[in-house]
Amino acid sequence: MRVGVLALQGAFREHVAMVRDLGLEAVEVRLPGQLDGCGALIMPGGESTAIGKLMEKYGFYGAIPAAHDRGMALWGTCAGAILLSEEILDAVEGQRPLGLIGVRVRRNAFGRQVDSFEAPLDIAGLVGGPFAGVFIRAPWIENVREGVEDLAEFGGHTVAARQGRVMVTSFHPELTDDPRLHEFFLRTVAAE
Repeated sequence: MRVGVLALQGAFREHVAMVRDLGLEAVEVRLPGQLDGCGALIMPGGESTAIGKLMEKYGFYGAIPAAHDRGMALWGTCAGAILLSEEILDAVEGQRPLGLIGVRVRRNAFGRQVDSFEAPLDIAGLVGGPFAGVFIRAPWIENVREGVEDLAEFGGHTVAARQGRVMVTSFHPELTDDPRLHEFFLRTVAAE
């Protein structure tokens, strides 16, 4: 499978390396036409307002939903989760979500950069024990709509969810040495 990684801003290189370490082709996606031929797209963590502005400028607000309608699986980590959501709480003026997963996300809910932390997470469907969640200016999911599966919680808040071929995580799995969540996305979510 060919896997696209949105490479406009943020931790995209780490996702590319993780996908390649799993033996799959990874493509840095900077223009909508580069989505062609990709079975999945990972939207990385970074600064959600900056990524959103670049997505708007280059036409991704139309291209990503269209690719998803054609069968592309999507995974948003941190900022990517914010952008894939149905509603963004504490959004910057003009910031808009793609609305591709029925969740309401609160930006920077776990605090500022200095409040970053790691925590072990039990993730539904992930074998091998807890996963080290790396939370950096992380959002949390305040509301999971009907039809959305809650995959993990921390501190009473959902931090990972899935709806069909869309998965979101509040944390940064690409900043660990553990490929299990990438494997789970590619072999379970994207395989459907």
